[in-house]
Formats: sequence, structure tokens, C-alpha cells
Amino acid sequence: MKKSALQKIRMAYRPKLPVELTGPVVAVEGKPTTSAADCEEIKKLFPNTYGLPELSFKEDPHPVAPTNNTPLTVGVILSGGQAPGGHNVICGLFDGIKKISRKSRLFGFLMGPAGLVDHKYVELTADIIDEYRNTGGFDIIGSGRTKLETKEQFDKGLEILNELGIKALIIIGGDDSNTNAAVLAEYYKSIGSDIQVLGCPKTIDGDLKNEIIETSFGFDTATKVYSELIGNIQRDCNSSKKYWHFIKLMGRSASHIALECAIQTQPNVCIISEEVEAENKSLLDIVNYIADIVAKRASKGMNFGSVLIPEGLIEFIPAVKALIAELNDLLAHDSKIADMELKEMRQYVIDHLSKDNAKTYASLPADVARQLTLDRDPHGNVQVSLIETEKLISRMVANRLEEMREEGKYDGKFATMHHFFGYEGRCADPSNFDADYCYGLGYNAACLIKAGVTGYMTLLRDLTKPSVQWIPGGVPITMLMNMERRNGKMKPVIQKALVKLNGTPFKKFAAKRDQWAVETAYVYPGPIQYFGTPEVCDQPSMTLKYERQDK
Repeated sequence: MKKSALQKIRMAYRPKLPVELTGPVVAVEGKPTTSAADCEEIKKLFPNTYGLPELSFKEDPHPVAPTNNTPLTVGVILSGGQAPGGHNVICGLFDGIKKISRKSRLFGFLMGPAGLVDHKYVELTADIIDEYRNTGGFDIIGSGRTKLETKEQFDKGLEILNELGIKALIIIGGDDSNTNAAVLAEYYKSIGSDIQVLGCPKTIDGDLKNEIIETSFGFDTATKVYSELIGNIQRDCNSSKKYWHFIKLMGRSASHIALECAIQTQPNVCIISEEVEAENKSLLDIVNYIADIVAKRASKGMNFGSVLIPEGLIEFIPAVKALIAELNDLLAHDSKIADMELKEMRQYVIDHLSKDNAKTYASLPADVARQLTLDRDPHGNVQVSLIETEKLISRMVANRLEEMREEGKYDGKFATMHHFFGYEGRCADPSNFDADYCYGLGYNAACLIKAGVTGYMTLLRDLTKPSVQWIPGGVPITMLMNMERRNGKMKPVIQKALVKLNGTPFKKFAAKRDQWAVETAYVYPGPIQYFGTPEVCDQPSMTLKYERQDK
């Protein structure tokens, strides 16, 4: 493939491994673990992989020469949405198993979990791997959202794993994908198969983290890309001084991206979904809040500004959240709805909802109500990326401002521009942080394979320190799980991490937002810097720094 000048230089970048992983290591067992919640239910569902200990690594006191190690044959899957650094996970995994034995082999299953089920794969050799070092995207083998949840799928996968002689399968994905990894590991263990299944934490949304998993890969890069774009828009905004920019940011289940970008760029408004839910705010409350800020700035002659809105905001508004929960059950159990015309569908839904939810549904603009009733994604979620929340809110703000004008409370101009930042950040070349982090996660996964464990997630800790000081290890995936309602049924899933309103990142934002609202205090982060001094190019996200202050 043809490469740009930057690509050529980035290929030469050598990720920095934690010092513990630079030589032969052995696994050290910690204390047995329990699930995040619903312990008895999770234990019943995972009798063979529940309660396993945390793992760390130490220098092997009796190392074996690589020539004497048994070669490993490993499979890898990229699952779910793309995230910067996925290629480096695979590169680290490849280098790790080759360090164990030069004869080790790596197979990539094509287009996500479907490749495992459909027996579509490619052997990843050094020539292929070297083309993708430090690059963005998942195009080395492609990704997909097929869920692994049926015995038929598991057995089909087992056929090709056995045929290729694969000892271990690595699933790189988000919370649902890693849940699939746990389920697959449990099934293979239950039938006496010795195939190991391991997970790797990926999602730009930042919602796959906890006391153990400090961050998911891709978040650092994506938020730096979005912050650059927001900064560019705010500079344009402050130059022309005539537009309010409403910017929707990726993040369906949590507002981590919006919060990080707000801290980086200091917009006039940033809505945090978790706060909306905690304070039982309505859509009208949000609209009034923004309209008041617009009016205050207009009174100072500033008819321009920036508003950051999380992608999943609509689901956090309590009345709408209750509506969606009932809609999910209705859609899961009533197949007739899919065949109805839109007008007929709207009335049918209203007639079959509870009184309060029917009222909320009827009050929504027709286009938003329609989106809430459309097909769910493979995980049973509303496809919130299709709901143009930024346009809905700006339209409602405009209407409120006209009311305020009639009341003598507003005398300004309100022109709007709309943006959705999502795909711009998912496949960017990884930042130095993500390049190092992802390579380390992959290399660490090779160590977990050598340790012979299954049902674990590859792990690096102390991520605010230089990468050579990061601490490698692994945790059982069941440790991160709880029971949640999905598609009308209770299912085991990895518990999502939401923005903590009592955490330092949110407190830092909340302490400054009133000032940012009325002042033009924009920060322009500029592009991701790959080369330069550490304070420019090697810094972790502000969210991660502030969260470490809470430890």
C-alpha cells in the first residue's frame, strides 16, 4: 500500500514495553475474585471460570531458551467498533508469541466474530504485521458486531480452532465483546476443551474501566482528535463571531468523551448525561439552561459559542430512559411493529405503552420518536447515533429564545452550525500513549497464553507513569460482570463505567463551567503530536490524570 510521509515515520516508532515484560516472566496468583455485582447469579452461569485469582508477572527465575519452548498457535478477533491502536495490540501479540518461540503462528479471523463462525481467516505473517505497526483502523483483518452467544456458533468456532491447531483465541473488543469472550471461555472449559479465550479492553467511549481497568484503548487518541477539531471550530467561532456550534460527541452509554474534551477545550456549554439523570432533568430543563447562557452572552455582544452534547444524552433523560426501557421490551416481544407504516406504528406504540411513557412518547418530535422505535443494534440498544440530538436541542433552544425575546429577556442573534464527531476519531493513528498501551496489552496477552489461563482480560496498570513503569497482569472477566436487562431478558454483561459526579474529573469541570459559559475561554489543543518533548506528545488524558488523584 502507498504510505504518506507521516505513515513511513510512524512505522519506525518502537513502542515502549513495561520493564517487567522485557524478559521471561512467570505468572503470580493473587486473591480469588468475585463479580462486580449479582455474585450468586454470575457464579451459577460461570461455574468453571468464576472466582479465579488476579494475576501479575515477575521475572522468571528459571527461564527456558526460546528454542526449547513449545510453539504457540493463536487466533485473534477484532470485535465491535474501531478504536485507535487495535493494530498495535495484534503487533504486540505477534511479537510476544514469537519471543516465546520463533515457530509460533498467528491467525486473524476476518470481519469480527463472524470470521470464526464462518471459518474465514488469514495467517498473519511478519510481512503483513510490519505493514500495520502504529497505524489506525482495524483493516488488517476487519471487524464486525456478530455476537457469540449460541452453542451452534461456539461449536462452529471450535471446528476451525481445532483444524488450525489454535491453542488460544484473543477477542479485542468492548464490554459486550469481552462478555462474549467470557461466555466462550466458560463453554470451552465446560466441554473439556483446552482452548484458552482471553479478552482485551477496547472502546473509545471510555466506559470499559473500573478500579482495575484504568482505561480502554483508543480513548486517549479519539479524545485528542476530537479536542483538536473542537478547538479548530472554537477558533473559527471566535473569528467570525456569528455562530453557535452544537457538537455531538460519540459516547452512547457514558459521557467520558464529552467530559475529557470539555476539560481540554473549555467550551461555553457541555452537557454531562450522568448529571442530567442524577438531577432528574427534563429535555426542557436542558434547553432552558443553554438558552440562558446564549442570552447572557448576547447581552455582552457575543452571539456565538460552543455546545458539547454526548451522543447518548437522550437515553439519560429519566422520562425518556423509562420510555426506552418499555419500548425495548415491547419491540423485543411484538414482531408486528416492524411491518407497520410510520403513522400506524406511532399510534400503536402509544396505545401499548403505560400512561406516563405514552405521554412522553407522544410529546417527542416525530423524527425523534421514529428513531426510538427503529431496529436495535446487535446488543439490543437504541441506535442513538441516528438521533440528531444536537439539531433537536438547537431547534428547541431557538424556540425558547424567541419566547424570551417576546418576554424582553433576549435581544440577540442565534445562528447555528451542527457537527457530529464520531468516525473522525475511531481510526486515527494512535497517540504515543495508545501506541505503547496497545502494544503492551498485546504482548501481555502472549504472557497470559503462556501461563495457560482462560477467561482473563489482559491488563496494564499505573498508566499515568511512564510506560516502562506500567504494571502488567490479568483479571478474570467475570470479576467485571453483573446482570442487566438486554432485549427483554436478564443477561450477564460487563458493568459499564459512568462518569462519577463525585470524581475529580467532573469536579474540575464543574468548578469552571460557569466561568467558561460567559467568557470566551477557549483552548486550542492542536493536532496529536507524535514527536517532541514529553509534555507535548507523551501525556495521558486529563481524565486519567484526575482519576488517579482519587485513588
